[in-house]
Amino acid sequence: MDISKVRELVKMVEDSGIEELEVIHKDTTIRIQKSPTYAQGAAVAPAPVILPAAAAPAPVAAAPAEAPVDASRAKFKDVRSPIVGTLYRAPSPESDNFVKVGDHVAVGQTLCIVEAMKVMNEIDAEFAGTIREILVENGSPVEAEGVLFLVEPD
Repeated sequence: MDISKVRELVKMVEDSGIEELEVIHKDTTIRIQKSPTYAQGAAVAPAPVILPAAAAPAPVAAAPAEAPVDASRAKFKDVRSPIVGTLYRAPSPESDNFVKVGDHVAVGQTLCIVEAMKVMNEIDAEFAGTIREILVENGSPVEAEGVLFLVEPD
């Protein structure tokens, strides 16, 4: 596929209301995805990803982490990663962590970021409560449906 065609596709995605475009032509797959804007005001420019169709990885069926079985943990709800990626507990290396053990969180509050394919995905609290355990270290890989936090709901 001609690079000028790829540039046209990137421009089309930038100028349109769509968030993601995937084009498959013969043995080439091009996926263009807009990046969200963050609180710091910086946005990463969308970059096309070009993969040969034969080299595209097959989906990996990740076994979900087991729910806590300890009786003292039974009252906790878990927060899981929706995607495979790398977990970051702060918006930048110089910043404080989004949350720490003992913090009270509100619905919609950012708990961490999971980076997947150079896209930063904020993981927000789906319920209010108190962080009781953080199960993943900063910069560690996470699996889809892997447990990140244990939260005592309000």
